[in-house]
Amino acid sequence: MDTLGSIGEIAVLQRLFPRLPEAESTLVGPGDDAAVLAVPDGRVVITTDTMVQGPDFRRAWSSPFQLGWKAAVTNLSDVAAMGARPTALLVALIAPADTPVTDLEELADGFREACNALAPGCGVVGGDLSVADSLTLAITAFGSLDGRPPVLRSGARPGDVVAVSGALGLAGAGIRLLFERGVDAEGEPSSGAAAALRPEFDAVLDAQLAPRSPIGDGALAADAGATAMLDVSDGLVLDARRIARASGVRIDFRSADLDTDVVALERVLHGGEDHALLATFPSGVRLPGGFRAIGSVVDGDGVTLDGEVLDNRGGWDPYADWDGASG
Repeated sequence: MDTLGSIGEIAVLQRLFPRLPEAESTLVGPGDDAAVLAVPDGRVVITTDTMVQGPDFRRAWSSPFQLGWKAAVTNLSDVAAMGARPTALLVALIAPADTPVTDLEELADGFREACNALAPGCGVVGGDLSVADSLTLAITAFGSLDGRPPVLRSGARPGDVVAVSGALGLAGAGIRLLFERGVDAEGEPSSGAAAALRPEFDAVLDAQLAPRSPIGDGALAADAGATAMLDVSDGLVLDARRIARASGVRIDFRSADLDTDVVALERVLHGGEDHALLATFPSGVRLPGGFRAIGSVVDGDGVTLDGEVLDNRGGWDPYADWDGASG
């Protein structure tokens, strides 16, 4: 079996490059010291994110394909939240020397399929490959505003409609399920546990291990006049508070408009890693794409539910101790 250590970097890259998605904006792609991208309107949206084995994912639960898919989505959704169209990804991969090359090929397939499905035209234009004791992915994503102004967190105004596109609470329910029923007698992640929980829990497991963020709705929201927007990665309440703080307003959610058919309200409010898009729109605007109204912007500060103040508990914080309750 070929491993990263047995065949070396050059041979590994020669096997990975053909599997990675090509970016339509590429002028110079992988193979030189740096890539060169076309920038249609002279502005570039840039974001970066790191996924580390342990706090961010467990190899026992996630296939290499799912890891590649999720690593792509977590970055594509941040670009979309600015009202931009994702154009390219840089992938830095650090893996143990005994990692099978086939695992890396499957990871590359995950990147390709996520881009093809959610952000057509976006591709991998370069990156880096190194060796360490645990698997780490560091992704940098680029996007084009295509002439639009960026949508910031600071533009929400009293009277705006609060809307979301994408599922809420499913990913948090998925990780909670895995920590409750996907571990061995010592509490360690158990290989094959995710497969054993299917098909009964497909919805929450897919949302956690291979999320489908509504990437295209970011540009649609910008075109529709969204006043503020962000990617719901750390939990609805926690992320809504960021818009409220940046805009100097209060976000008031309506419980009747929050979908609790699959997971409880607690998960909807405080589960993390949904990668939905939360946006505010002027009153009277026809909501674009998959956006649905879930509340309103009012005078004040903080986040409320039916007018009642919501506390700061829950949500995803990489610096908090894991207790099985956060998403």
